Amino acid sequence: MDIIQSILLAIIEGLTEFLPVSSTGHMIIASHFMGIAGNDYVKMYTVAIQFGAILSVVVLYFKHFFRSINFYLKLGAAFIPTAIIGLLLKSKIDMMLENVWVVAIALLLGGIVLLFVDKWFEINEDISDTDSVITYRKGFFIGLIQAVSMIPGVSRSAATIIGGLSQKLNRKTAAEFSFFLAVPTMFAATVKSIFDIYKEQPHLLSIHNLNALLLGNMVAFVVAMISIKSFIAYLTKYGFKVFGYYRIIAGSLLLILLFSGQQLEMF
Repeated sequence: MDIIQSILLAIIEGLTEFLPVSSTGHMIIASHFMGIAGNDYVKMYTVAIQFGAILSVVVLYFKHFFRSINFYLKLGAAFIPTAIIGLLLKSKIDMMLENVWVVAIALLLGGIVLLFVDKWFEINEDISDTDSVITYRKGFFIGLIQAVSMIPGVSRSAATIIGGLSQKLNRKTAAEFSFFLAVPTMFAATVKSIFDIYKEQPHLLSIHNLNALLLGNMVAFVVAMISIKSFIAYLTKYGFKVFGYYRIIAGSLLLILLFSGQQLEMF
């Protein structure tokens, strides 16, 4: 993977990490088009690059991380089920990171769900948008739902926001808790991914690759800052439907390419 490819993947990560469209799915598709999908370093990069994106959450919501110990306890309650399931199923998850069929189907089915989410949880918009409405039980349930997003193409953001809505949070509160939950989740995933590479294939952590990873995280950080602000403003005003249509179109086009036997590699 060269510098241009790493920057392109970083831009995709920053744009899509907090949107309900699956950042991992988009990076898997992009890496296939670039012809680098089978590379072990690239698979690690698509996970570790998310660290830059989550740093944007810490910067934008800085005060939240110093509000109270309950804030961290609720995040912990939501993070635990994902961490346990992730460790148990890591090998199967890694195998799916190369499967474009999984991404295409997950994009399509997830898009159909998003078309109806606003209607299903319309009543939630009358509920307060303060953190106090999130209990430990609600946090744990959202964490369980987040575990489903380990399937590439599902979208961690979509899963956790819908999980929050199902727990009677409004769209803004559900989206922001999804952002906060991304911090421990993606930090742990980044550390685990880099550690596994260091343990099994340390030669992949060359100075060139580490510099590319550092640059990619910086790009993802900047792009994610813009993406988060735009997403919250759009979501609270218009809802999920446009993301549903996008996912359906993207998933359908990808399935057509796969069924027709077209090669995804373009570069």
